Amino acid sequence: MTDAATLASAATAEGLVPTPNYDAHPRRYSNFATFGDAIDYAAQGARGLNFHDPRGTLIRVYPFSELRRDAIDMAYRLIAMGIGKGDRVALVAETGPDFAALFCGAVYAGAWPVPLPLPTSFGGKEGYIDQLAVQLQSSDPKVLFYPGEIAEMAGAAAKRQEARTGRCDGIAWEDFAQAPAVPCELTKASPDDICYLQYSSGSTRFPHGVAVTHEALLNNLSGHAHGMQFTQDDRCISWLPWYHDMGLVGCFLSMIANQVSADYLKTEDFARRPLAWLDLITRNKGMSCSYSPTFGYDICARRISSQSNVTERFDLSRWRIAGNGADMIRPDVMQNFVNAFAPAGFKASAFLPSYGLAEATLAVTIMPPGEGIRVELVEEERLSGTPRDLSRPARYRAIVNCGKAVKDMDLAVRNERGEALPDHHIGKVWCKAPRSCTPTSAIRNRLPPVWSMAGSILATWATWSMAICSLSAAPRT
Repeated sequence: MTDAATLASAATAEGLVPTPNYDAHPRRYSNFATFGDAIDYAAQGARGLNFHDPRGTLIRVYPFSELRRDAIDMAYRLIAMGIGKGDRVALVAETGPDFAALFCGAVYAGAWPVPLPLPTSFGGKEGYIDQLAVQLQSSDPKVLFYPGEIAEMAGAAAKRQEARTGRCDGIAWEDFAQAPAVPCELTKASPDDICYLQYSSGSTRFPHGVAVTHEALLNNLSGHAHGMQFTQDDRCISWLPWYHDMGLVGCFLSMIANQVSADYLKTEDFARRPLAWLDLITRNKGMSCSYSPTFGYDICARRISSQSNVTERFDLSRWRIAGNGADMIRPDVMQNFVNAFAPAGFKASAFLPSYGLAEATLAVTIMPPGEGIRVELVEEERLSGTPRDLSRPARYRAIVNCGKAVKDMDLAVRNERGEALPDHHIGKVWCKAPRSCTPTSAIRNRLPPVWSMAGSILATWATWSMAICSLSAAPRT
């Protein structure tokens, strides 16, 4: 494949060597007491994170060992500015080493990092400031860090929060990195300490905060790794945003806790050049694991014209896991992708439907690798709850099976009275892990009692409204 070889050559034109897939350092599947322990262990190996420009050219290699060093320096700087255990540190989640170091640095300092979204083309400048201001009000951070190019908007949101509470510094992370990193004693975390705050994706309501403990995070990442059956030769390729649970937890934190090298495109770069995603998968000489909502596959299939010869540019034969999640999985779109890229070696069996939500850290169900997409046809009247009109032919909707509950996850479907339902019934999905997440609705009150309600229904069960689901098929909406 001449084009693929050319792409690989261009990717290393700067003399950069990406972190490896295989590493002799023994892999541990997220079996750590705290996320700081996971960073420490990953840093002993050769794997790490790799960042690419809009054309897919490698511009920054960031081994886990370097990430750890930078994170500890960030922790020293945070502690020097008065950040302590339990303080919130808001971070605009731009995909790159700056955010990665600050997020992990906040964890080492005992603070709670709060990833917040980047601006989009929707809503404009004032809309973005308003969005940040609402999330700052609910999370109540001492400081907001952001990339320098959005200083005007992020700084305005920080000033609103400061006027409201009397505290919330707004600092560009380029400026913060210049502050002295004076060594000091770092906070020792416990498994039941809060690790970070995550805002839900907002697919059914305005994004709301979820507090995730170290134990909840690491347990879910272990289930994630076992469900995907990570191998020594796997590599993650991702364009997903780091403020969304699938991007943050599944494609960033999981790579550290399970010691997997990763290649990243920024989300906005994928939006402009979606096929660069497939170029990165093509270049990987090992096995690729990459997730996308349905629309990501749709965009790529639409960019390939009928006159294009995909075999000249792509080799997708080593794409072991093509994950589906974060929105309704549409079988017709997935089939269009197969039709477009099967000549380049893509296999339909690589599709891995899954279901998850921030309230459960991330993963709830995952289809066993290699089984692809399985569909059940359900009458639309059952979905809508309306009586069947016998004078008209029945209309059916294809519902994708999203697999089995991940390790240690209890799953139930309940009716409006909270009663458990058997398979193939309409209801709400209830999921329970050994140590679940807690809502942050009362976070404005500093340390409200809800944070310690580990044994309550509120703290241990997460609910998600669904049109239809079952114990073995739970499509995410």
